[in-house]
Amino acid sequence: MDQPIEQLIKSKQRVQKHGEVFTPAWMVKKMIETEGIREACENLTATFLEPAAGEGNFLIAILMKKLEMVEREYGKTIQQFEQFSLLALSTLYGIELLEDNAQMCVMNVFEVFSDYYTKVATNFDQSKNPDVIKSAKVIIKANIAQGNFLTRKIETGEPIIFSEWRAINELAASTEQITINRTEYTLDEIYNGVDRESGVMYKKETGNKQLNLFDLFNEQLEVEQEPYYRYKPVNITQIYKEEVEEYEL
Repeated sequence: MDQPIEQLIKSKQRVQKHGEVFTPAWMVKKMIETEGIREACENLTATFLEPAAGEGNFLIAILMKKLEMVEREYGKTIQQFEQFSLLALSTLYGIELLEDNAQMCVMNVFEVFSDYYTKVATNFDQSKNPDVIKSAKVIIKANIAQGNFLTRKIETGEPIIFSEWRAINELAASTEQITINRTEYTLDEIYNGVDRESGVMYKKETGNKQLNLFDLFNEQLEVEQEPYYRYKPVNITQIYKEEVEEYEL
């Protein structure tokens, strides 16, 4: 039986304007089996960034490899698989210039995760935990950005923001619960190797507020300091709550 022809371009105009050409599935499979990449796919905490993610072909292939590894190494119970599969998902990042591709990438990555989770849950004669699904959606939304990798900015000119999801407890074959610290970085900060305090959220720059003329009569002008927030450490299945706390510099 003839194999269906894989669509590698959407239109000549998109190729000419954006250089958009999709990598065929056979090539993706071959590339992730190359030495170095294959081993990284088997590494629970190894991170991947796809700077031209398209509809997620590479991210999906890597995610499948990681989920297979998690099921094999950390699948003693459905609860353990849920914890470690979310951690594996959190290591995949993508940037895509075109809006429709970015949306498809998010949907495709989620679909692969959800389908694999369904399969494992069925094997344990269990149903899927809604908290896991909601947390997966938050992770994917935070890790896949529509923007320009070369300028490191989104369409509005603001920086591309990614979240680091760092486990703060030991990761062993016997581990049943994973506590996560979420920290936000701009792509520039990642590129320059900036190390931020755990939990810190990216704070947008705001212009100076115009002073009320009556303020000039005050001997001491009180400047209102906007509060700073950071993410609270939480169990990985509770990421979806996006709990924060105020802190002082």
